Amino acid sequence: MTLQERLADIVGAAHVLTAAADMKPYLTDWRRQYSGPAECVVRPASTAEVSKVVALCAREGVAVVPQGGNTGLVGGSVPTGARRELLLSLGRMNRIRSLDLLNDTATVEAGCILAAIQGAAAEAGRLFPLSLAAEGSCQIGGNLSTNAGGVNVLRYGTAREQVLGLEVVLPDGRVWDGLRGLRKDNTGYDLKQLFLGAEGTLGVITAAVLRLCPKPTASATAWIALASPAQAVELLATLRGRIGERISAFELVSRNCLEAVLAHVPDTRDPLGAAHPWTVLAEFGDSSRNEDLFERLADALEGHEAVLAQSVEQARALWRLRESIPEAQFSNVKHDISVPVSKIPEFIAHCDAALRSAWREAEIYCFGHVGDGNLHYNIGPASLLAQRDAVNRIVYDAVARLGGSISAEHGLGQLKRDAIRSQKSALEMELMRAVKSALDPKGLMNPGKVL
Repeated sequence: MTLQERLADIVGAAHVLTAAADMKPYLTDWRRQYSGPAECVVRPASTAEVSKVVALCAREGVAVVPQGGNTGLVGGSVPTGARRELLLSLGRMNRIRSLDLLNDTATVEAGCILAAIQGAAAEAGRLFPLSLAAEGSCQIGGNLSTNAGGVNVLRYGTAREQVLGLEVVLPDGRVWDGLRGLRKDNTGYDLKQLFLGAEGTLGVITAAVLRLCPKPTASATAWIALASPAQAVELLATLRGRIGERISAFELVSRNCLEAVLAHVPDTRDPLGAAHPWTVLAEFGDSSRNEDLFERLADALEGHEAVLAQSVEQARALWRLRESIPEAQFSNVKHDISVPVSKIPEFIAHCDAALRSAWREAEIYCFGHVGDGNLHYNIGPASLLAQRDAVNRIVYDAVARLGGSISAEHGLGQLKRDAIRSQKSALEMELMRAVKSALDPKGLMNPGKVL
């Protein structure tokens, strides 16, 4: 029997895709920058099927590329084409296995769409706080494998901090059942942390126990005009001092990012009318009444030009502006960096000046999660893509000087696999390789990514 025939025995012939047209959507990344061939696309429906598929690949020496919603931005979810590879699509594993409301947890399969988990939590009177622009199509397995961030990290933390337990298929096909809904378990190494953020290079996450949070009874969304990034950082400190942990999101938007959205997305408008060099989109929530929260915000924002959404529809319209930024400036040199919040103004000022000195035509699109120090710092026009290495050198050198990271939430994938070697110490790289070798000695899990 051929490999494809044996795979069909495991998952059913209809779920082993071999025709080029059928496989094409799976083999190219969302930004259409990475593409590679695969022997086939396999779509299992259960952890048992994943286990059998991975065990078969281990025996045959075929590498496995796990894929969720394929919304990643660093080429981590598509084959490299450097060896025999099989693409493992987890989209059929989309069940919410259980909700334990007394424990505030949800046990879900890796193929669950993030928005579906958010919706199930909301119907149960809870909040699953992980939220990002791709939430209507990204899958939780991919979110956890890349340790996704999103807009609510400021209050709730990254994807890693939403996980209590995992179920993982290891590179030899064995299943590690760590689906425990415990908030305290001090019995040795916390193994789940190895797989969170590992981008599928150590095993396949098939299910997770997620932490749910109380659903805020009051919420407010504000669009705030600012003169500079320094003023944004100062405002964040002021708001934290005056209204504490009610801030769940604090998103910085440069003027040209907003103008790109207004030009690209129909039926959008500037919330403030007049142009401002910078704005912040902020989200607040607590367990009081809306009237009380609005009153607190009005006091805290005194002296700032701002718009407070007066309805759910208006709040959605403000968030639409922020969430449309990535597509509105699609073709440029993209960065997903983090620095200490206090260093954000220095990073922007230094890089803006250095880039415009090197390329007079440079167009800088800066936006992101200033509340947790994560900026999406993108440089156009598209012609600079041919000089990406030189652009990256300026940005990465500034990040290193300020004690930051060249990948805050997108991961390394193929895009930053080599660049990371100049950012981490030799010992750190040695330890990462030792973990990889211990769990995946044959190098069959998502090869060519991270390391």
